[in-house]
Amino acid sequence: MKKNPVSIPHTVWYADDIRRGEREAADVLGLTLYELMLRAGEAAFQVCRSAYPDARHWLVLCGHGNNGGDGYVVARLAKAVGIEVTLLAQESDKPLPEEAALAREAWLNAGGEIHASNIVWPESVDLIVDALLGTGLRQAPRESISQLIDHANSHPAPIVAVDIPSGLLAETGATPGAVINADHTITFIALKPGLLTGKARDVTGQLHFDSLGLDSWLAGQETKIQRFSAEQLSHWLKPRRPTSHKGDHGRLVIIGGDHGTAGAIRMTGEAALRAGAGLVRVLTRSENIAPLLTARPELMVHELTMDSLTESLEWADVVVIGPGLGQQEWGKKALQKVENFRKPMLWDADALNLLAINPDKRHNRVITPHPGEAARLLGCSVAEIESDRLHCAKTSGTTLWRRSGAERCRNRGRRPS
Repeated sequence: MKKNPVSIPHTVWYADDIRRGEREAADVLGLTLYELMLRAGEAAFQVCRSAYPDARHWLVLCGHGNNGGDGYVVARLAKAVGIEVTLLAQESDKPLPEEAALAREAWLNAGGEIHASNIVWPESVDLIVDALLGTGLRQAPRESISQLIDHANSHPAPIVAVDIPSGLLAETGATPGAVINADHTITFIALKPGLLTGKARDVTGQLHFDSLGLDSWLAGQETKIQRFSAEQLSHWLKPRRPTSHKGDHGRLVIIGGDHGTAGAIRMTGEAALRAGAGLVRVLTRSENIAPLLTARPELMVHELTMDSLTESLEWADVVVIGPGLGQQEWGKKALQKVENFRKPMLWDADALNLLAINPDKRHNRVITPHPGEAARLLGCSVAEIESDRLHCAKTSGTTLWRRSGAERCRNRGRRPS
């Protein structure tokens, strides 16, 4: 099943804000939290039925929290339409939250059974519903839940995750331990950052969303994180006038391509042309001029010298430096010249590696680090970058995080709040 991407919201909320917000929204709209749980279970049930209409034996894994409560609702609705349901509940010596306890009672009153989590799974199971862990997870799942997660992942049946795949951290998209590899994930009220960044794309499968009827309340709220779709971004590229020409669409200079790295500068130049830059000039090693002009004659390619660099910086509207630049004297001299100009710039690759050696924070440049480059810039490990990419978006200028996730973090020198 393909979810209409228009139905996925563009606002993103931290999980703690959602938990506070759902209580406020329920009060404003005259709802109880249990009614919201019933709506969540109904939404998850509908995704399961729509995605896997032929599944006849559902295995529902319920944790000991409100995510598990959603699972009890899903199980009861499935049983009501004649689907065979095996429900496994995680044991705990703590009482269930009030809403989850009500959902559990409704499941039992409907004739449902609750099995221990260590039973042998029936061979006929053809759909798994993951309602083990929710958005409150802050660390690796404990061993007993990790075993259930591993068992589910190794089972041939598809998995639908309720709100978030168990083991995925809602704030960061990190996976500190075992994590459900879902085929579909249905999330509620608002998108969480962890569904869009970190390891999310590896484990969420097809993402679905349901506001649980809180649209009117959500419309009046402000959030500080936005998701941009390809359709939205395409609107930034305005239609061109029929009489326009290349001189009307900006002048870009790209600097890089040391010995053996002509490919990097060629791809950058080609990308600039494809993106619609009017005049694209490349400053590179002399040995790269003929190959680049042969491949893309639309590019204006010159040898990088101090004279050509000075003239090009004056000529250009925007500067890109770093692809294939290298970290030797040739690249260092170019970067030293460029960094004093106040025009809009994009720094990539070796420009970032050189910046890490001599940090200089300015707000006229976009930087595009991959995790290794970001770690060098921030003086931390790659693991720290990957564990919380939003927190690490605190470098100067605007940061476009490369890799992992359809969204990109953007922050002007401040930690996201």
